This record gives sequence, structure tokens and C-alpha cells, in this order.
Amino acid sequence: MKRAPITLDQFKNTAAGQRPDNAHLWGEPEKLRTPKKNKYNNVPVELDGKKFQSTKEAKRYIQLRAMQAAGEITHLHCQTPFELSVCKFIADFTYTRNGELIVEDAKSSVTRKLAVYRLKKKLMKAELNIEIIEV
Repeated sequence: MKRAPITLDQFKNTAAGQRPDNAHLWGEPEKLRTPKKNKYNNVPVELDGKKFQSTKEAKRYIQLRAMQAAGEITHLHCQTPFELSVCKFIADFTYTRNGELIVEDAKSSVTRKLAVYRLKKKLMKAELNIEIIEV
């Protein structure tokens, strides 16, 4: 004897159609997930085709760009890598003021205290004699 096909509502009412007790282990479907929050509550920003990790960094770029247009600074670069003996440091901004290289990093009060950042800052000073300015 052939069984009649069941509807979706009928299937959901069966044990097989219900979510198992361990469904939370399998995660939720993509469309039900809320966007993941950044660790330090920063909001990524895209400006002039460049991607910045935070609004603070993007605002500083706007200030530096204006300073360069006014002739106060030259050679403005974003995300400049520096090779250190045991790691790499990527500065948010580098530019030249009065013939001197300036290295800036946009840091919040929380990220400024991170051990990895503090170590890289000390290595930059010890190995390359470059002081990082935190904004």
C-alpha cells in the first residue's frame, strides 16, 4: 500500500522535523546570524579607495591629507611595513615633516596597552631608532 506524501507542516510536527536539542552546536544558517562584532568595537571605513580599520584612523587620514595639501607634510603613505628582527610592524601612517620621517599609529586607549604593540614599539625604537607617535 502506497503512502500519501506529507506536507511540510506535517513533517515539522514529527520528531524528524524538529530541531534537535544539540542544534546550537551546529550553528545557525547564514541569514539568521547577526554580523560579528569587532573585538575592540572599531568600525572599518573605506575612503579614497583605501580601507581603514577604524573611524579614528580614517579621520586622521583626512587631517594628514589636508596637511599635505597645505604643504605642511610630504610623502604621506598608509600601511607602511617595517621589518624588525623577529616580526613585522605595519604603521598606519608615515610622512615627512621638515625632512624628518614621522611614523604614526592610530590607537585607542585599550589597544595602546596591548603587550604585542608595546613590544613592537620598543623594537622599532631599539632597532630602527624610530619613535612611534600614537594618535
